Amino acid sequence: MCIFGIAGGAASLLWRHPAAPVNLSTGSLLSPSRALPDFSLIDHHGRVFGNANLRGHWSLMFFGYTNCPDFCPTTLTTLAAMQKRLRETHARVLPEVIFVSVDAKRDTPAQLLNYVPYFDADFIGLTAADQPSIEAVAKKLGVGVILQPAADGNYTVDHSGAIFVLDPAGRLSAVLTGPFTVSALQDDFRHIVSART
Repeated sequence: MCIFGIAGGAASLLWRHPAAPVNLSTGSLLSPSRALPDFSLIDHHGRVFGNANLRGHWSLMFFGYTNCPDFCPTTLTTLAAMQKRLRETHARVLPEVIFVSVDAKRDTPAQLLNYVPYFDADFIGLTAADQPSIEAVAKKLGVGVILQPAADGNYTVDHSGAIFVLDPAGRLSAVLTGPFTVSALQDDFRHIVSART
């Protein structure tokens, strides 16, 4: 009876005082988490990659392109350093990092294969068969993509710099908008996992 009384008292306290919101230094936790729209892309080995590939593990998804001069490689370097630290500390949860190209014309699977593993051998690069297809996927997540022609006939791609945190059910749990540092990302990821498990 005593055990049941304590359990009942604890339950009533939790009912009256819900858990405090999780404050992240680099973004926002979504409550409740949101289902990810269906998508189908191509990974850097030329294989189809879709929603089913996100299930069973945590993922960090970041949109960018291989010709990006600064923000993309900086963010990927930060993510790689965070992964290295998580491995070295034998973290209980190691997320899968996914780099989604917003430049389907230049970022073929072969180009991503040369680029993405440079940062971390386990990172996954995704692209699409054409630009409208990749922009449709980006739009579903609220990622703006704008091609900006340059004077030399080349072009740059303006895009969102957010990192999307996906839970093992493939649902969107948090959106991280920076500024990104290794410590801040690691702490926020740990808080997100703790809040969802």
